[in-house]
Amino acid sequence: MLHIEPAFLQYPDWKGHSVLQEEVAKFLSDYCRSPKPLKPENVVVMNGCGAVFSALAATLCDSEDAILIPSPFYGVITEDVGLYSTVKLHHVPLYSQVRSDVRPFQLTVEKLENSLKEAKKEGLNIKALILLNPHNPLGDVYSSEELISFLQFAKMHKLHVIVDEIYMLSVFNETDTFCSVLSLDGLPDPQRTHVMWGVSKEFAMAGIRLGMVYSENGDLVQALDQLGYFHGVPGPTQYQMVQLLRDRDWLNSEFLPENRHRLREAHSFMIEELKKLDIPFLHRSAGFFIWADLSKYLKEKTFAEELSLWRCFLKHKVLLSCGQAFSCVSPGWFRIIFTDRLHKLCSLSGFPLSSVLPQNKTNEKLSK
Repeated sequence: MLHIEPAFLQYPDWKGHSVLQEEVAKFLSDYCRSPKPLKPENVVVMNGCGAVFSALAATLCDSEDAILIPSPFYGVITEDVGLYSTVKLHHVPLYSQVRSDVRPFQLTVEKLENSLKEAKKEGLNIKALILLNPHNPLGDVYSSEELISFLQFAKMHKLHVIVDEIYMLSVFNETDTFCSVLSLDGLPDPQRTHVMWGVSKEFAMAGIRLGMVYSENGDLVQALDQLGYFHGVPGPTQYQMVQLLRDRDWLNSEFLPENRHRLREAHSFMIEELKKLDIPFLHRSAGFFIWADLSKYLKEKTFAEELSLWRCFLKHKVLLSCGQAFSCVSPGWFRIIFTDRLHKLCSLSGFPLSSVLPQNKTNEKLSK
């Protein structure tokens, strides 16, 4: 890991050193279950997925264009896409209400169509769609049928699709299967389909700053190469990532199984605690978080009250993420990060939540 090849001390190809492109292509081919080997020349490596989002928005859109994104969503994406231009996000609102044919916060083609029509009425030129799979903060994992329907919608309207799969190795329930866009045999519109992944989450290496995008669109790859000058990854870091991605024996026999075991264990503990407190939540098995409904502890169903509740937790050194940070349309939803060692989570099990939450009639049960 610490050996440095002389070539890695020189200016690189701004898309990434060829040896890293090759290793990423092999890695994604295997773990995304691609029906045929992915091509190294279609890989672009940058200093983090935030940089990838910024570069994609700048290259796919003109300055006043907009991008569809289902909400709630990871809020930092808003800042990323606007870094180089005035590209805006147009939200596709997902609701918590349950219908017989729709689960809470479920994305459908109908919702995409309705939001696209609204955007056109507002005079917006929609150029792309962003999909998070697995989803942050919902934890949803799209089925192959759902993915194909979303991609067909995009093809019909000539939209690029940016699919962020950064949590693809963090599906921890053995009965659930992650379906990557790259696993689909015959994409509806391969020239407009672009897949992102990075090492910050699943390898716990946020400081390494390494994100990547795979695209069969040669013009896009060339355009990203121009921006790569500002987003290059240091050669020694690229070398280390090559060594890590190559070590399949360790990844498959030790790291990934143990990581999923710890995720599953911590998730099980946290949901049992939420059940004891009668707090509704989305029961999902991907990612590092649980999307929970604390709205019954709001004095009023407003985002101002949601922020007040968030401050109560923060005052007691408990950090949650409130729903408005993810552009959730319903006040009271919070993202709870559960990924810590079990003994640390257990130490919080006796935490007096009644001292955190504002005292009113709705939380008398919790106080007890």
